[in-house]
Amino acid sequence: MTLPHFSENLKKYAQLLIAKGVNVQKGHTLVLAIDVRQHEFARLLVQEAYAKGASEVVVDYTDEVVTREKYLHADQDRLTTIPQYMVDRSNYFLDKKASRLVILSANPNAYAAVDPSRLSAATKALNTALEKQRNAMQANKFSWNLGAAASPEWAAMVFPDLETSEEQVDALWDAIFKMNRVYDEDPIKSWDEHEAKLTAKAKILNDMQFDALHYTAPGTDLTLGMPKNHVWEAAGSYNAQGEKFIANMPTEEIFTAPDYRRADGVVSSTKPLSYAGVVIENMTFTFKDGQIVDVKADKGEETLKRMIEENDGARSLGEVALVPHKTPISLSGLTFFNTLFDENASNHLAIGAAYAHSIEGGVDMSREELKEAGLNNSSTHVDFMIGSDQMDIDGITADGKRVPIFRGGEWAI
Repeated sequence: MTLPHFSENLKKYAQLLIAKGVNVQKGHTLVLAIDVRQHEFARLLVQEAYAKGASEVVVDYTDEVVTREKYLHADQDRLTTIPQYMVDRSNYFLDKKASRLVILSANPNAYAAVDPSRLSAATKALNTALEKQRNAMQANKFSWNLGAAASPEWAAMVFPDLETSEEQVDALWDAIFKMNRVYDEDPIKSWDEHEAKLTAKAKILNDMQFDALHYTAPGTDLTLGMPKNHVWEAAGSYNAQGEKFIANMPTEEIFTAPDYRRADGVVSSTKPLSYAGVVIENMTFTFKDGQIVDVKADKGEETLKRMIEENDGARSLGEVALVPHKTPISLSGLTFFNTLFDENASNHLAIGAAYAHSIEGGVDMSREELKEAGLNNSSTHVDFMIGSDQMDIDGITADGKRVPIFRGGEWAI
């Protein structure tokens, strides 16, 4: 590692994720999921959490090589049978209202060699078994945050023109620090100011309460209906205990849920998607009456089709997010092959589950009530990027009036 002041900045990053991301406070329980190779970073995060008064920090180390071997060679029934102790453990931490911090660093193509049917079956089984946890997260019953750490395989995909692995990893860490404002004198203050700007834009959209959104761009002509009393959110969220947290760092988005029953037209992706360890490129989705009726991709099409066909609710949308083209991530010119970063360089949509807090009173609604209100329920949630400097978006009011929201990829409202 030759990046100047790396240890100092890594500590600042850990402090930011703990204090601003999951907002650890006295008495909290924190569950940290992180790759085993990032153990030094894990130790910093644990130390910072205890310094903030955490009662307990539990570290779940992951290893994509071990996981890949399981996907390749384990008996089929072991892939699709989730042991009860895993469900019980998940429910135990839900009862503790444990916060969750996930550090992403995986190779975007880690599972490219795995039979898509086995990968799909394993992913679906885990999502189904941990449905209670997923629903609680989507309703913000606890605080959660996604952060990142550089790995050699991931860095090589983002910076293929650099000569050595060390240079690539340094460059990725540098990008992670920049996009998260770690280099600022006071990163938390910088995030407070950034959050305020996004929140102000969300208020404008909430006051407008558009009935529909119309997207146009090369390869895209899509109209999305919006549910009544939808709520646009920005960087900050509140958990069920009234504690503020930021789910994604970095973040540039303002998001809500569309009415899953009202989507018509065609939309094309503008960035690759890394899903379940497989990179999917140049996707085109055709919607009719809220349902995906056709999907194509130049690369990874079988994985994409299986995801849509084999997960409940995956033919409809659960999230719509607005991101101007000229964000720091977009202006960097980098493709991260990681949704946490790429979605913050581009307008995007999500296939699958909606967040309950995307409608007024949604966190207190039953699944049936949310569905009746127009929010999709699904066993998956997969973002894909559609924005560009050629995208226009109009908001359509209930009386048919059109209001420009985006022009040429930038805010017009």
